[in-house]
Amino acid sequence: MSAHAHLTPVTPLRRPAPRPVHPIRVVLADDHAVVRRSLRLLLDGEQDVEVIAEAADLSTAVRHVHGHAPHVLVLDLQMPNGSSIDVIRRLRERATETEIVVLTMDPSPLFAQRALESGAVGFVLKDRADTELPEAVRRAAVGGEYVSAQVAKGLDALRLAVNRDGLSPRETEILRLISLGHTSAEIAGQLHLSRRTVESHRAHIHRKLGLRTRAELVQYALRRHLLVP
Repeated sequence: MSAHAHLTPVTPLRRPAPRPVHPIRVVLADDHAVVRRSLRLLLDGEQDVEVIAEAADLSTAVRHVHGHAPHVLVLDLQMPNGSSIDVIRRLRERATETEIVVLTMDPSPLFAQRALESGAVGFVLKDRADTELPEAVRRAAVGGEYVSAQVAKGLDALRLAVNRDGLSPRETEILRLISLGHTSAEIAGQLHLSRRTVESHRAHIHRKLGLRTRAELVQYALRRHLLVP
């Protein structure tokens, strides 16, 4: 992404929001059988939600969406045989009747931004699923957005920093992790990057912001509210 690009909340073009549906038909995609079972019990326990199919990989998830036309696809962010983000983009173009709620263990606002930009309307942390997933599914069924509270503040700060300071979303997230005390190797592991790539981004951050030390980066991140819990 260009360093001068502006990151704004992106919502793909949609038809007018539909009226509430009952029951909300859901396809559940997660590669762990125990997790799927727990999530199914959770959602089937809601009077207005019905899980109509499950998938353990991305190709099966896509097939179920095209075959069953669910109102909502609940999709794990880390799935076998492909990229969940790429699948979200494709489904937004080819299965416009189905909204997508991403489920993940990773609280990174950068990952949330990517998912929402790609066309998802929900981003729910797995450790909050028991309290947040049913509401996310209900909102998604009528085209509404839902982001776990633990991620939402960081997402707002990410968008603000990118728009105001010319950092890319990746640079902004790396700045946040540096300021939280993570090493380049740790950041590389968290963001699935090489250490060399992280060091390159780090150099760009210092140059763009005109800051020389880590302490200065921490102060900057505090002023921009990038270290919100």
